[in-house]
Amino acid sequence: MAADPTGDWKVADGVANIRVAECNGSMWGVVSWEKTPGGRDKNNPDVSKQSRPTLGMPILIDMKKKKPSVDAWEGQVYNAKDGQFYSSTIKPVGSDQLEIKGCVLGFLCGGETWTRVAGPIPSSPANSMAKSAPKGMAAPAKAAAPTATPTAPKTTGAVNAAAKPAQKQASGQPGDIGDICLLPDIARFAH
Repeated sequence: MAADPTGDWKVADGVANIRVAECNGSMWGVVSWEKTPGGRDKNNPDVSKQSRPTLGMPILIDMKKKKPSVDAWEGQVYNAKDGQFYSSTIKPVGSDQLEIKGCVLGFLCGGETWTRVAGPIPSSPANSMAKSAPKGMAAPAKAAAPTATPTAPKTTGAVNAAAKPAQKQASGQPGDIGDICLLPDIARFAH
């Protein structure tokens, strides 16, 4: 069975959780929990983004599996600490760790290991329909999900409501940021 990078992961220093989901064939990750609520993307070189909340902000960007036989995805990682994007690879290690490695200029590399706090993420009927819709077309709001195979690929960051009820965390943040594939920063790429 292939390793599954989808789910919620606590970053190495414990200040945030990242929700990783497959959106239209690529892995994406967004900040789903913050130890200190109310963070802003203040180091972003784009002044218009410096006041955006870090909660829900994409961190893993358009990660694609390069070799079908290898459980690793390549793309970009956004580092909010310096406002920069880096070439990156994610690779599940066992069922409870995710290695993330990033490089700038192809040789200055670093990485860390994240620990699973929830996951893997079930697919969402809404995104399955959006995925099959022609580019530029919205999926019908009340359409049924395709049922061609019982093992449909994971396609979203939606959390199964029966498995994990929405709740407020002690910090006052929502316990579930919802389907990350529908967040505007991801939807414009993924659909």
